[in-house]
Amino acid sequence: MAPIVNSVEISRSPEDVFAYLTDLSRFTEWQEQVVSARPLDDGPMEVGSKASLTRRMGRREQTFTTELTEWNPPRSYGFRGIDGPVRPIGKGTLEPVGDGQRTRFTFSIDFEGHGIGKLLVPLVVRRQAKSEIVKSHEALKERLERSAA
Repeated sequence: MAPIVNSVEISRSPEDVFAYLTDLSRFTEWQEQVVSARPLDDGPMEVGSKASLTRRMGRREQTFTTELTEWNPPRSYGFRGIDGPVRPIGKGTLEPVGDGQRTRFTFSIDFEGHGIGKLLVPLVVRRQAKSEIVKSHEALKERLERSAA
């Protein structure tokens, strides 16, 4: 299946958007399903850095580990899940728009299923992810534009 892709334009510079959206301590502010997110490594984020994320999935919470596969501030980042039955593979790109004080943020995500996850990905996960991404991007835009005012 093709990855799920969504874009949003935000009235902030790529540097501002990148700094906010990759700050693990802020994930719960704009991603409704994220319960917690924290780095598992000391030092600055770089390719190979790992993070622990806990997400609400229905009535349950699921904790999983992600690893950065790409890190090019303020233009792009990529990650992959390295444990759990459903493992995300995602990439975010940021492009300046117009005078550079607007940013087009494009996010793509796909999933690998392992064990029971092979059944869940096509039946449940992709549908939920698509609606969650749209809501998260709306919240990201609202937060960043409100804080710029």
